[in-house]
Amino acid sequence: MSAPSITSARDVVDYLKSQHETIKALFVQTLDASDAATRDQSFTRLRTMLAVHETAEEMVVHPRVRRKVDGGAEIVDARLAEEHDAKTLLRDIEGLPRDSAEFTKALIHLQDAVIKHAQNEEELEFTALEATLDQAELAKLADAVAIAERIAPTRPHPGVESAAANFAVGPFASVLDRARDALGGASDKA
Repeated sequence: MSAPSITSARDVVDYLKSQHETIKALFVQTLDASDAATRDQSFTRLRTMLAVHETAEEMVVHPRVRRKVDGGAEIVDARLAEEHDAKTLLRDIEGLPRDSAEFTKALIHLQDAVIKHAQNEEELEFTALEATLDQAELAKLADAVAIAERIAPTRPHPGVESAAANFAVGPFASVLDRARDALGGASDKA
């Protein structure tokens, strides 16, 4: 699954906020699934969306905030720590049986962390980005995010949170992830 098309968003902030809403809806859909197979399908869409979304932010948005926004390094460092924790949780959830109480509990914990992270991005990072960059630059960032999403891994890779790490490791991880996805998950679902 790839991220939704960026053509409907006027800039990168609109697009990423729209993705945040999609991610929230995928959490609900996964938690409300009536059986393990449906839950697995919803979780796969959620996992892919989270992995692609965070990678694009790490490759495009965070470096721009770090360079252009006063206090950007502190804002980005805090978001990267949150992203690392979420990737670790997401990776750990992948191996849990979809119909288990442990999966549900872990997914609710991840949902809380991801929603808090999205709020922090929107209130701190995106607001600062909009205040610093003009509309043309925000629109160009949207194009860059779309490109980054095409090469982003579809699974969590804790420890790969910097732009440099994503450019170095991301394409290789993406090829492996997408091959694994094409083979039906290769033993990561129960």
